[in-house]
Amino acid sequence: MTHVILVPGFWLNGDSWATVTTALEAAGYHVEALTLPGKESRTADRSAVRLADHVAAVVERIDAAPERVVLVGHSGGGSIISGAADARPDKVERAIYVDTGPFGDGAVINDELPVESDDVPFPGWDAFEEPELVDMTPQVRQRFEEIAIPEPAGVARDPQHVSDDRRFAVPSTVIACSMTSVVLETLMADDHPYMRELAAMQDRSIVDLPTGHWPQLTKPAELAAEIVGIVEGRGAAGQVALG
Repeated sequence: MTHVILVPGFWLNGDSWATVTTALEAAGYHVEALTLPGKESRTADRSAVRLADHVAAVVERIDAAPERVVLVGHSGGGSIISGAADARPDKVERAIYVDTGPFGDGAVINDELPVESDDVPFPGWDAFEEPELVDMTPQVRQRFEEIAIPEPAGVARDPQHVSDDRRFAVPSTVIACSMTSVVLETLMADDHPYMRELAAMQDRSIVDLPTGHWPQLTKPAELAAEIVGIVEGRGAAGQVALG
């Protein structure tokens, strides 16, 4: 049975994957949607939580899995699953990056977001560009605001640490939402710093899923279908092979 570990991005916990989880389980997968340290509640103590703690939480679940795993990371969760793939390259069957990508050594997820004490609170919708907000209806925005949890500042600002070259052999797919595959290919061709890690992957691809930055909320059924297609090697409309 395919074992899928879902890692949320900033301000979200495992419950944000609920509809995707149900669809993947219906497809016969064993699914873990993680709530990472400091994200248990709005009142959780986040003062000592670092990026390494989030990576370690994913590695712990990889080690507990009875077989190789598929890692799915959304947004800031992309850095977390790439760190976990670096730590356990032989146990990761595939890494799937949802509107994000793997970060190389020394990269920071986002050190520009405002920090309040030890937290990075949700900054409000004005902080995002229009492509990120596609399909974010008033109802979806309200739901997001109801479940949003501050991000630990250490996770947002700590540098990524990866060092095992075997990570480049882990098959990697980007599900491109707010930025299309064409844009991402152009950035790679231009040697954009944030695309170098993906460009170095030996088996990489991009699948377009046109929507905003939070497809697990705006198009969860379509996102689940893309994940299944990627895992089962069926491909999808809009897939661009890069490796």
